[in-house]
This record gives sequence, C-alpha cells and structure tokens, in this order.
Amino acid sequence: MGKLLTTTPQEDGFRMPGEFEKHDGCWMLWPERPDTFRLGAKPAQQAFVETAVAISHFERITMGVSARQFSNARSQLPSHIRVIEMSSNDAWMRDCGPIFVNNGQEVRVVDWEFNAWGGLDEGLYFPWDQDNLVPRKVAELEWLDRYQVPMVLEGGGIAVDGEGTLITTTQCVLNPNRNPHLSLTEVECYLQRYLAVEKIIWLPRGSVDDETDGHIDGLCAYIRPGELVLGWTDDKSDPQYEINQEAYEMLCGERDARKRPFTIHKLPNPRPIYVTAEESAGLDMVEGTHPRPEGLCMGGSYVNFYLANGGVVVPLYGDPADRPTLATLQALMPERKVVGVQSGREILLGGGMVHCITQQQPSPNSR
Repeated sequence: MGKLLTTTPQEDGFRMPGEFEKHDGCWMLWPERPDTFRLGAKPAQQAFVETAVAISHFERITMGVSARQFSNARSQLPSHIRVIEMSSNDAWMRDCGPIFVNNGQEVRVVDWEFNAWGGLDEGLYFPWDQDNLVPRKVAELEWLDRYQVPMVLEGGGIAVDGEGTLITTTQCVLNPNRNPHLSLTEVECYLQRYLAVEKIIWLPRGSVDDETDGHIDGLCAYIRPGELVLGWTDDKSDPQYEINQEAYEMLCGERDARKRPFTIHKLPNPRPIYVTAEESAGLDMVEGTHPRPEGLCMGGSYVNFYLANGGVVVPLYGDPADRPTLATLQALMPERKVVGVQSGREILLGGGMVHCITQQQPSPNSR
C-alpha cells in the first residue's frame, strides 16, 4: 500500500463517491497566513476550531498543522481531534487536498495539480508548492495508493453524485489560468478516467465575485442522487440573480447519468457581505497575494455546507436568513442533524466557507 499507480481509477473499478455517502473521516488544514486571515489568523483559528468540533460530533477529524503552529493548534483543539504536523501554504483542504475514490473494498487517492486558483498570473498567492504536496502526504499517512493526474483541478470546482454524474462550471475548470494546454475533450477525458464519471454537466459560471473563478460548491450541492440544493435570490438587483436563474434553467433541462431529472431545492442566499475597514486593516498584505480592500463584496452561501456522517455543518453569517436556512435544510435532510457554524463570516473573509476548508475521506464501501 502507498504506491504510485500508473493505471486510472476508471479502469481499476474505482469511483468518486458522493459526499452524502459514508465517511471514514474528514481532513482540514490549520489557518495561519496573516495575508489571508486577519489579525494573525487568530479569529480564523477560532472559526476552524468551531467547524472541526461541529464535524467531530459525527466523524473523525484530522487537522494538518505547520511545525510552528502545532502547539497552538493542539492547545485549541479538543483531544479527540487528531493533530498532525503537515506543512502547507494555506488552509483550503477542499482545493489543494486529495480526492478519494473507492471500489467497495479499498480507498485510493487521486492527486490533481494545484496552482492556487490561477498560477503565476492570476493565482491568489505564491508559492503553492507545499499545498501541491498535501495529497501525497495524506496518501503516505493513510497507506493509500495514489493516482497522479497531469491536470489542475480543485475539489470545490466539482460536485458528483457517486453514480456517474459530475456538475462543474466552465468559468473554473475551463479557465485558461488552469489548463491552457488542454481542450474540452481532453479535460472531460481526465475527469471521466480519474473520477469514473459518465456525464459532465457544464454550468457557465459560479457565484459572483468568487475569487476561485466560479467554484460549483458556492452555487449548488448534491444532498442525495438526483437531488440538488441551489443558491437562490428573487431580488433582480442582486448580482447573483442572473447566475442563479441561469443555473436553475439549465439544470431543469438536464438529466443525470441514470437519465433522472433533477429535483432542485432553492436555498436563499445570505445578503451580500462587504469587507469593513477594520477587517481589511487586519490583513498583513505582501506582494503577490490577493488584496481584500474595504467594501469588497464577499459572496456568502449556505450551499457551501459539509455533509458528515448523519450531519450537515452549515456556515452562518449573522444574517436574518440563518435560522430559516437551518430549518429548511433540516426538513430536506431529516435523516441528518443540521448544525450551524456561527463564525462563517470569519472563514468567508479569508476567501471561502465551511465546505472549502474540509475534505471527506469516504469509507471503502461507502454506499
């Protein structure tokens, strides 16, 4: 176990499970960058602790932490959360971390390339070399065989149902700052071979002002096969309005890999969140990192939740829609306990949400 494979998951009979399937655990990375997270990342660390504790009620959590932050993280996290030393450039495990596949008996790692959402020209920071090693480190720690893919892909850029269907956006995955050397056909071939999907649904774009170039996980998410939650607004003046309408109309006209129409549940978006002068001043900006000036719109989303074993962990923003959203999700998923993370705004100020900072490790037989 733990070897680099030269085959593909598809030919080996492996597939990427849906997030709603059974997990063996969840992986996270500890925040510390002062140019990503304000006030030396201390408020963000509290938010990550809140998120990790919420998920740990449902499944095992492993937190990867740099050597210089190990003692700090260990002192803040409860003892039932595993803390391991793992260097990284930032804390977005969904995007730089591994994607896991299984075959009913075994789990393997798919290791995609990561370029900090755009590379040297449009990426959010440099370097990203340690982020790019995270999937390999996870595979080594877990004694898992690993596939290496010569294509840039972030976990937040795709949503799968585990039954052959993948939803993504052209804004992200076909962005010239990801894989300019690959054609649409070549990109689809890699997705099919390494995730074992049969049908790929391309939505044009993701959430407005998304600095990850339109990740799907801020727009829609599977809650079970054939069933989606979609971010929504009825306010025509909201910049997200046209994007939501466009996605809804396209998904209504689609069928998944098993020829099923989609059941789509509209989940109202929180109000737009704008960076305050105090929040912006708390960042220690350096050359080559993405600025977050006062007045910048950070598009929050309730769809960016994490599905744990028997649970749903949802980012909250101090918005009037927080409480109704939890009730709506609880009604949609009565088999799960819905839990809100009150410090969702703090994570969002760094550029992501709950789903963005987590990555599930499915069980070998996850169905």
